[in-house]
Amino acid sequence: MEILLSKSIAKPVILMKILQNGELVIVDAETTVRYFNKENLELQSGFKVGIKHKRYKTAVVAFANNGEYFATLTSDAKESRLFNAATKKMIAKVERHQGEVSCVGIDPLARYMFSCGDDGKTFAIDVQSGKLVFTLPPHADTINDVTFSRNGNWVAIGSYDRKITLFSLVTMTPKNKLRAHSAPVMHLTFFQKNKLLSIDKNSSAIIWNIYSGKVLGRLEGIHDEVNSFVIDKDEQFLFLGTQLGYVIVYDLDTYEQIASKYIKITSPITSMEFDDENNHLIIGTQDGFVICYDIYEGTETLKDLLKEKEFAMVQKIVDINPLLVYTQIYSLVTNFWENSLQKAKIALQKGDKEKAMLIFGQFKHMPSKNKIIQKLVRDYAEFPKFAQLAKDGKLSLAYGLANRYPIYKESAIYQALEKRWKKAFVQAQKYVLDPKTAPLAKEILAPYRGMSEKTKFIQEVLSKAEIYKRFRAAMAKKEFKVCSELIKQNPFLHELPEYDSLMKYADNLYIQSQKAMKEGDIHSAIKILRVLQDFEEFKDEARNFMVDLESKAKFFNAVRNGDIATAYDMMAISEDLMQTKDGLRLQKIWNDDLNQAKSAAAYGNIQGVKAAMEKYMKIDSKYAALATVFAFAYMVQLEDALQQNAPRQQIENGIKNYILNFGLSEQIEAFYNLFEDMYPETKLNLELLKKGSFSMWRPSMIIDSILD
Repeated sequence: MEILLSKSIAKPVILMKILQNGELVIVDAETTVRYFNKENLELQSGFKVGIKHKRYKTAVVAFANNGEYFATLTSDAKESRLFNAATKKMIAKVERHQGEVSCVGIDPLARYMFSCGDDGKTFAIDVQSGKLVFTLPPHADTINDVTFSRNGNWVAIGSYDRKITLFSLVTMTPKNKLRAHSAPVMHLTFFQKNKLLSIDKNSSAIIWNIYSGKVLGRLEGIHDEVNSFVIDKDEQFLFLGTQLGYVIVYDLDTYEQIASKYIKITSPITSMEFDDENNHLIIGTQDGFVICYDIYEGTETLKDLLKEKEFAMVQKIVDINPLLVYTQIYSLVTNFWENSLQKAKIALQKGDKEKAMLIFGQFKHMPSKNKIIQKLVRDYAEFPKFAQLAKDGKLSLAYGLANRYPIYKESAIYQALEKRWKKAFVQAQKYVLDPKTAPLAKEILAPYRGMSEKTKFIQEVLSKAEIYKRFRAAMAKKEFKVCSELIKQNPFLHELPEYDSLMKYADNLYIQSQKAMKEGDIHSAIKILRVLQDFEEFKDEARNFMVDLESKAKFFNAVRNGDIATAYDMMAISEDLMQTKDGLRLQKIWNDDLNQAKSAAAYGNIQGVKAAMEKYMKIDSKYAALATVFAFAYMVQLEDALQQNAPRQQIENGIKNYILNFGLSEQIEAFYNLFEDMYPETKLNLELLKKGSFSMWRPSMIIDSILD
């Protein structure tokens, strides 16, 4: 791969991010922030923070997507800090960790800065007020990475304890604790709506379904320490940057490795970014270089070679850049090969090897295709014998050759044999239903005896006439569930023409259901899917579609009727509903109202929070989020009371009330430590207090002051 653009910034590159305005922000190990034009890597502006990072294998710096905020660890990693990128003023600092801070992150909607530490704790800071809003479930060891889904609905935390925490930022509730790694989890990233990639210290990579928590697959072939990674906008490719300077590429649809040495540079890769607009991969290195590559390099050469039908050279270009296989231009090569292959097969079936080789002539210098060609020619050497056996009616020998050379099964001769078999089988089924004609059934099927793949069907049809009768009767009555059960228990029914008709009917139903869903006709789609559930082959998929559609129907009806409680509750269940036009609109309203509530909470203003959140007070799915913002407001009241030297008994009462409402949390424990320092005479014991929880909190528990 040829370098497209290159730039030296002298110091290790620890963060690269393309902001919403299109600028490329690059941060080095001394926290010098530079803004570049991503088209030509020309420097636009920048500033120095002056914090030297000795360790940067975790995210020691983070930037908001909108470029308004950035977070960083201090040089000694004792605290994390949040800054306004325009004014350079510090908004907040987190010095609550017991030990060092390990990584930071800012969610895609720039609502929260997350500070993670060696103590396994994660603190979420409101970027507007700079105050602590909530904490995530703690881990038993150092947190190595924090990542967010692209829509900002999910946050994931990976830890040295080998576990991953999934937390919903919509409902403000923990969802899953993922366990499958045998080594510390080092890197995380979300992709393709419902998937999460995690990589551990042993370079073992796992793909998860974030809804079910199940392992979907594992990436093979990572033999180096992964330092950084990036995914393209279409979420088709995963690029891994390693300590030895390699870029490894995976197909995210198949989880197969595309290239183990896609790019090789001389320095460890410390940061990566992808320019979706230009399909450029941008790499940052430990020796301070920013290098840009075109992932579809060679496309124009490919076009020229295709025009000249220089397929051998096409293969050489693709060997250099295997991602060209995914281009539209390469699909023309694939189509040409497939057409040539079919024509050559027909020529070989006719015994015209010379014509076949002439057709293959353009591909014979392509090693990958030449192997296929040679095998095909060898396999077709006995095709004339197969054709003669079929002609002579020596069916057992003909089928034997077809099993030995499966390619023969594509031929018209084999298809004719199968057609004859099915015709005989159907005739035998009719005869076997009548005791008078049953001997004729045996006679018709006699030529197929001794063939293992046919014998089981012959034995079953001769011994199970009643089952055949029941199957036909069930079909006539459209009792599809009965049909599916009979087919499941009696494989010979697969050979019936009635089975083909049944499957064709099911296929048509499936197509109709997809059309109805596409057109938004949910009622018709549900009606069709109810029938499809009776077919074993479609049962699971139809059930999943049904659940999804019923949720959508309930959601859209709620929106139409102004029932926002049901609408928000349905959105909490289905991520897909959030991405609908109505879902996005409702989520924006919620986010705007929540921002107002947080602004009021930052001053301990309960009435302001209530006013902003009034319409959500009867929505079950919002209770945890409401509890979080009210807890935030009450904590501000406690902090203000402590700062104003309020009477000890009043603050103690506030602590009791807080714990009674929300239980023991990182916030209240940290506050109690400060309180105990100021009022050492206190006899308050947190462990002995009656404890509530965020999950049990209800709006009826709201009071104007936690101190009362």
